Amino acid sequence: MQSDIFTLKELSDYLKISELSVYRLLKIGKIPAFKVGQQWRFKKPSIDRWIDKKIEENNNYHKKTV
Repeated sequence: MQSDIFTLKELSDYLKISELSVYRLLKIGKIPAFKVGQQWRFKKPSIDRWIDKKIEENNNYHKKTV
């Protein structure tokens, strides 16, 4: 069964970055997340929106610098 909720490890695999990188994003409040007890969780739809927003910001940045 596939869930719409990721653990930190699952999110790092999904984003293809290290778990430490995900934790760093958490520490500075740059990624949408919530805690269940002592563990971080991430909603896939929220992560996908966050990715889309980052892509849009990147595209806008490149349009301004060209």
